[in-house]
Amino acid sequence: MKLFTAKQIRGLDSYTMENEPISGIELMERASSRISDWMLDHLSVKTPLWYFVGPGNNGGDALATARMMAERDFACKIFLVNKGKELNGSPLINLNRLEEQGKVELNIVNSSDDLISIPSNVIIVDGLFGSGLNRKVEGLFREVIDVINNSGAKVISIDIPSGLEGEDNSNNDLSGVVRADFTLTLQFPKISLLFPEHENMTGQVEVLPIGLHPDAISSCSTSFYLLDKDIINGKLPVRKKFSHKGTYGHCLLVAGSYGKAGAAILASKSCLRGGAGLLTVHLPKLVIPMMQVSVPEAMCSSDSSDNFFTGLSDCSSFSAVGIGPGIGKNNKTVEALRNLLIMHPRKMVLDADALNILSENRDMLNLLPENTIITPHPKEFERLAGKWNDSWSRLCLLRDFSSEYKVIVILKGAYTSIAFPNGDVWFNTTGNPGMATAGSGDVLTGLILGLLSQHLSPEDAALIGVYLHGLAGDLAEKEIGQDSMISGDLIRYLGKSFLSVRK
Repeated sequence: MKLFTAKQIRGLDSYTMENEPISGIELMERASSRISDWMLDHLSVKTPLWYFVGPGNNGGDALATARMMAERDFACKIFLVNKGKELNGSPLINLNRLEEQGKVELNIVNSSDDLISIPSNVIIVDGLFGSGLNRKVEGLFREVIDVINNSGAKVISIDIPSGLEGEDNSNNDLSGVVRADFTLTLQFPKISLLFPEHENMTGQVEVLPIGLHPDAISSCSTSFYLLDKDIINGKLPVRKKFSHKGTYGHCLLVAGSYGKAGAAILASKSCLRGGAGLLTVHLPKLVIPMMQVSVPEAMCSSDSSDNFFTGLSDCSSFSAVGIGPGIGKNNKTVEALRNLLIMHPRKMVLDADALNILSENRDMLNLLPENTIITPHPKEFERLAGKWNDSWSRLCLLRDFSSEYKVIVILKGAYTSIAFPNGDVWFNTTGNPGMATAGSGDVLTGLILGLLSQHLSPEDAALIGVYLHGLAGDLAEKEIGQDSMISGDLIRYLGKSFLSVRK
């Protein structure tokens, strides 16, 4: 799925109306029907619905939805916040239809004196502002939002919580945004709905298709995409009947140090579950016995040090190289990483301590081979790229960093974002909070390494690895829940993750 800016979505609306063709009021009716269908599936007819309506198209959607729900015997009240701006166009048509129907109580809010206390047992439907808002909310509308947020009632926002802008909220006052329990966003998730600092405003996000013209969607260019099952299924490698282990590559993993053998073991198991034909793990001497017992399928290469990584003689024979989980930051390890980068491996994935070394030795960033994959969590990325004030700024920083160093950056978290040097960013749709546990990142590194070894492009390995890693977490959640999930569970569910996508 493509993701678009609020301005682009308005253009898609216009294209749809001109080329379907369909009138503005008919398109609004279609969107409102999707919203009311969702409400009928999720709400009890015994629950009163209080609609807070603004003067624009978002308000028009709310008015049409109120009429549709009233037709189905829901008790609906409208609070139209006028503030001197008269309705026109499709919103005005819907107001007239509502009045003609005569089943909905209409209240006009012209000042704070018209505001009344909201009972906590009603459901508020927020239709004040849409995604096209480009300023912070002030005056009467801010007062209305404060009343909504202080009511204790459940809130459903249409398209986007009122007060939240579609992308860049760096200059916005987030205290003036509706706190929704559900956001029924139309056709596409708005980019700002994917940012962590907006979680307590968006609640559960549901995407409702409204039939915007497919030609407009396919021809409209964007740099933002959602990663879904259909995309991954088309990229998974297919095993041929006469293939052998050499067909699927021989990869090298540099991981572990004394006291951190677990990181190497988790990454190794994940790499093999990811389909690598052969795996050699380069380890300090004291870690090798643990690896051979825990992962008998992996071969071991011994470092000259008992305790940490100090160097490799050559890596040219390997189809892909992964480094970082548990290696530590010893001075000799720092130089060993530098020497490895100078060898210029064909394909690489770096994580954990390898990234921390890079952040403390920034000249080494210029040694990264083109399309190297790095997998930082937010704090690691901050050490690499600098601080940010909000998620939109972080997204811009992510794209700039990827472009400057020509690397693929996987920024881990909810809606993990994958940035490519050409400026494209993909947001992942799998995964859950149960995966916020020690070793989860090591599993991802190993999985991506195993995919790289199978002659996949770094771009495809990054997308597939992130999606399957999150999906393994989702499958684990269904059986064991989030609270007790550990990273080893992700490895155990990788097989089912592959099967699920192939089905």
